[in-house]
Amino acid sequence: MQRAESGPAERIRRRRRLVGIGVAVLVLVLLGVVVAVAVTLSLRGNTRTFKETFVARCEDFNGTDCEKIWGLFEEAYVGRDPCKVPVAAYGPLIAAAPFPPKCNQRIFWSKTKAVVHDFTKKRKCFETVEDTLLGSVLDGQTWCGKEGSNETFATGCPGWTDCETSAVRSFWNGASAAFADAACGDVTVMLNGAVATPFYNKSVFATIEVPRFRSPKVRSLKVVLVTQENSLTSCENESLKDLQRKLDGGITYSCKAVPEYVQRVCVRGRLHVSSVWTPCHSLSLSLSAGLRSTTAAPIQRSPADPVGELNKIMKNEAMRREFFLYVGQFDLM
Repeated sequence: MQRAESGPAERIRRRRRLVGIGVAVLVLVLLGVVVAVAVTLSLRGNTRTFKETFVARCEDFNGTDCEKIWGLFEEAYVGRDPCKVPVAAYGPLIAAAPFPPKCNQRIFWSKTKAVVHDFTKKRKCFETVEDTLLGSVLDGQTWCGKEGSNETFATGCPGWTDCETSAVRSFWNGASAAFADAACGDVTVMLNGAVATPFYNKSVFATIEVPRFRSPKVRSLKVVLVTQENSLTSCENESLKDLQRKLDGGITYSCKAVPEYVQRVCVRGRLHVSSVWTPCHSLSLSLSAGLRSTTAAPIQRSPADPVGELNKIMKNEAMRREFFLYVGQFDLM
């Protein structure tokens, strides 16, 4: 009698277990679908955000057909293996938004991006590739395509060193080449004096830009070596001698070491240091309105030795305090 009663009870318990397992499986499947949809929407959301950023930056350049530029941009990499985008794929894009020659106004950089852009942002007399239309819309951006897809992806793309012909690397190599081709007259480069090799022979500047400086189109190359307080690197660095050797014959070479705090004062437009560097064709060191207190009296407006004059300011506590109060640079010391 007990066995007869236990049979139906066991079947009920088994049925309940099967129902529970079925419900659990269904929940897992639904969760998987939700996650997949969320990832897809996230990727598409990144794409929309990427395009919106691209177009918004593009529209800062008045008179540009930004939808046309976007279309040519996408044609270069959409549907391709993200590591197999040749530089030539960006040819139509660069042709549609070329870099016009601006003699004496091209400035290049290597490992000094923040400093040089702080300078060009406030002083419009020089221009980096990132200040141009194409450089501006893609500065700091990541993008790629995928084989069999017509989407633009802003995540999951190869990094700069992952492959030599990634969508991002090929663009910047092509843009840098075209930017260097358009250089003429006196060309400037800002290099990092806080590293052992300011002129790194595998950098974009060394491998792509320098070989395109041709005499007589390019008359001179001026190196601005931005140094820190304890920098050991100087204009006599062996890598800089290598740079000089690589220049096309007929291009004159010069190098000046500029302490970063001096560069930052120059950025504010208060100080122009010709014997260190000649930004915006300024020919002398001048304090735009002079220092306002009597502590400024010993400071010459056009000293014969600008660097020595600035050092004199830095060594005198009262003069130094008044100087930095005037230019508003409390973070330079």
